[in-house]
Amino acid sequence: MTHPNLLVGTKTSDDAAVYKLSEDLAVVLTVDFFPPIVDDPFIFGQIAAANSLSDVYAMGAKPIAALNVVGFPSDLDMSILGEILKGGASKALEAGIVIAGGHSVVDAEPKYGLSVTGIVKPGSQTANSTSKPGDLLLLTKPIGTGIITTAGKQKKVRAEVLENAVTIMAALNKSASESMISVGVNACSDVTGFGLLGHLREMMEGSSLGARIYKSKVPVIEGTMDLLKQGIVPGGTMRNLDSLKSTVCWDKEISENDKILLSDA
Repeated sequence: MTHPNLLVGTKTSDDAAVYKLSEDLAVVLTVDFFPPIVDDPFIFGQIAAANSLSDVYAMGAKPIAALNVVGFPSDLDMSILGEILKGGASKALEAGIVIAGGHSVVDAEPKYGLSVTGIVKPGSQTANSTSKPGDLLLLTKPIGTGIITTAGKQKKVRAEVLENAVTIMAALNKSASESMISVGVNACSDVTGFGLLGHLREMMEGSSLGARIYKSKVPVIEGTMDLLKQGIVPGGTMRNLDSLKSTVCWDKEISENDKILLSDA
C-alpha cells in the first residue's frame, strides 16, 4: 500500500512505519508482541515492552504513547497477567511514555507486547535502507539472547548467565537512540528475530550494498558459546541460518557454531 504521506512503509522491511502529518511532524507506528521467553511474568513484561519500543528508537524517533497487546489463556491466574502488565508499565515509565489502553484476546499461551506511537520530523527518520559505502556497523547490545533463553527453558544455563541476558534484553535503547540522533548516522535497524545477519541482509538489500563482518569484533554475551557447544540452538536460529545460504559468503575459518551465533534469533 502506498500514499504520498507514507514516508516509510513495508517495502524495505523497516522497523516501523512513518506517516507525515505536516511539514514538521510525522508519526512513527509499530506493533510487536511475543510469548514468554523467561519464567518471571514481570520481567517478561519488561522485555516485551523494551523490544516494542526499540522499533521506534531504531527509527531515530521519540516514542510518546503505546497500547497493550495481550493474548492470555482463560485457565491461568489473572495475577500473572497483572505482573506482565506491571513489567510493561515500568518500562513505559522509564521511557517517558504513557500506556493509554490496549486490547486482549483469549489465547492458548500468553503473549504480550505494545503498539507504540512515536514522533519525528519528516525526513529526519533513520531508515534501514539508507546505508552508504564506507559506513561502520555498531551494535548497541551483544548477541546470544536466543540461545541463552532457550537454554533457560531447558534449565541448562547458569543463573548468572541468564540474569545477564535478561538485563540486556530489558534495557531500553533510549540512550543509544539519542546518541545516534546527536552524532548522525545513515541507517539503523533493530536486531531481533532474524538475528544479526538477517537484519543486516535487509539493510544491505535495501541499500544495494554488501557488508563485511569480522567475527572477533562482534560482541557476544558471556556463556553463549558454551551453550552452543552443548547443542542448545533455537529452531528460529537454524531457520535464519538456512535462509542466508544464498546471501552470505563465509570465510573458511568460520565454524558452524559461529554461523549459528551470527544468525541467533
